[in-house]
Amino acid sequence: MRQRDFTKGKIWLDLFYFSSPIMLSNLLQVSYQFIDSLWVGNLLGAEALGAVAVSGTVIFTVLSFIIGINNTTLTILSQQKGKGNEQSLASYVNAFIVTLTVLAIVMGIFGFGFAVPILHLLGTPDSMMGEATSYLRINAAGILFLVGYNFISTVLRAMGDSKTPLIFVTIAVILNIILDPLLISVFQMGIEGAAWATVLSQGFSFLYGVSYMIRKELVPLTWPRKPDWREVKLILNLGIPSGLQMAVISAGSAAIMSVVTSFGSSVVAGYSAAQRLDSLFLLPAHALSAAVNSMAGQNIGIKQWDRVKKIAVYATVYNAVIMLIFAGLIVLFADFGIRLFVKEQEAVSFGAKYLMIIAFFYPFLGINFVLNGIVRASGAMYQVLILNLLSFWVLRYPLSFLFSKWLGENGIAYGIGVSFIVSSIIAYLYYRFGKWRSKQIFREQVEK
Repeated sequence: MRQRDFTKGKIWLDLFYFSSPIMLSNLLQVSYQFIDSLWVGNLLGAEALGAVAVSGTVIFTVLSFIIGINNTTLTILSQQKGKGNEQSLASYVNAFIVTLTVLAIVMGIFGFGFAVPILHLLGTPDSMMGEATSYLRINAAGILFLVGYNFISTVLRAMGDSKTPLIFVTIAVILNIILDPLLISVFQMGIEGAAWATVLSQGFSFLYGVSYMIRKELVPLTWPRKPDWREVKLILNLGIPSGLQMAVISAGSAAIMSVVTSFGSSVVAGYSAAQRLDSLFLLPAHALSAAVNSMAGQNIGIKQWDRVKKIAVYATVYNAVIMLIFAGLIVLFADFGIRLFVKEQEAVSFGAKYLMIIAFFYPFLGINFVLNGIVRASGAMYQVLILNLLSFWVLRYPLSFLFSKWLGENGIAYGIGVSFIVSSIIAYLYYRFGKWRSKQIFREQVEK
């Protein structure tokens, strides 16, 4: 598979070819969770589906932190790739492998040992506790595969290869589709079968990914050794605020849900259905954020600021075109889309109205993703964390609350939409005038 050098060549072409496989990978990840819930709900019933949903909250929190760490992986390794320093690149790959392995083991032991207290803390009903505990413990035991599976894909993207990770995700999804009904129903393992299907799918994909990278020599791998403390310190210094960004997003989403629940069950159902579609519509923005992180990172590594600026411009235009196309499709098919998840007319009406209002605000949210991805590529993780805190806690949650008081349930969408506009302006102002360009994450190594 070709690894792209983003420090030269046509930016608009690289952006298209590099981000497209990431979009497909993200789509497969979403379908992965959807299929898992489909099998559990149909084969084991509502109680089991509820148990998976509760345990899934814990797993999602862990995954969010892993995604945050992987944003750091993109930043550090893409800058090293841009510099062309193979020795330093190999050293940092080793440091990430050792650090993430230790973190995964610690999180796995904690998740397995404290599964019951964690689930009690989440208010899990007694009727679901047994199944939820089993599901969470099995996933905790296999967390190393989850971490490794995501890490391999991120390393390859930092190298400029977004196609190979798509293969690994596809393998995991296909295996999960096969193993879910096989373990749940044929071997009658119940919810434990669903958990093992996930772990085994990710485990096989991870092991295949490792062997594939070694055989093809896609990444400079060495036998794991004790990393330099300065490398570990840098990883944690950038990784912790990056992981916290995801926690801020999760907590902010929960806060907005408290506004939604005040309008009753029909609005909650319609909003929940709209959020499922939201996760699909925002896939291009997420993909562009990951793509510009890697592309800008390589150029920041050698101080090619003109190319970094062009990456930001092309990605912003690309985002606007895609999001406006999606907005048009939403207006046409909003009602149909909501009915895929709920049938109650009141819920459908609210969900469809919500989507039609919020749709034309999507381009502004995309600007946030793109510009924050550029800033993150410099290593300015704390600055991006602050931007996310502003976006969710100073803008999105308060505005959704205020607009809902003025306009009723439809005000939720208007409040969130206005927050997208304001936060995109703030993101642009920081991108334009902030000091992120002066960030030097490898200063210690230079002075050495």
